[in-house]
Amino acid sequence: MIAAFVAVSAYAHHSAAGIDQTKTVMVEGTVKQFKWANPHSWLEIEVPNSKGGTEIWNLEMNPPAFLVRAGWKSTTVKAGDKIKFTARPFKNGDPGGLFVNVTLPDGRVLGQNAPRGNAPAYEAK
Repeated sequence: MIAAFVAVSAYAHHSAAGIDQTKTVMVEGTVKQFKWANPHSWLEIEVPNSKGGTEIWNLEMNPPAFLVRAGWKSTTVKAGDKIKFTARPFKNGDPGGLFVNVTLPDGRVLGQNAPRGNAPAYEAK
């Protein structure tokens, strides 16, 4: 019984069942925190809402090993940075989802996977 629970938990952790893969949203906000961690990095962004307040968007990202190949460093974004991001939203409407890409304050756009084919990769400075 315990083995079945562990197997289901591991599968559920990596399931995209809660993500609406048919939609993307583009949102602007201010970075609250960037968690450079395994097994997933996370980006927390304060986003203004229609009520004059803010919501915290939590975006799940790939692990650092993938992000490095896509041009990221642990310091690419930091608290206070104003960014635009694209994400696949949660199906239940909660703020957040699966990270797709970010437009940095200097205009550079970074995704979470290394470019394929002959596309030039951004070199982290």
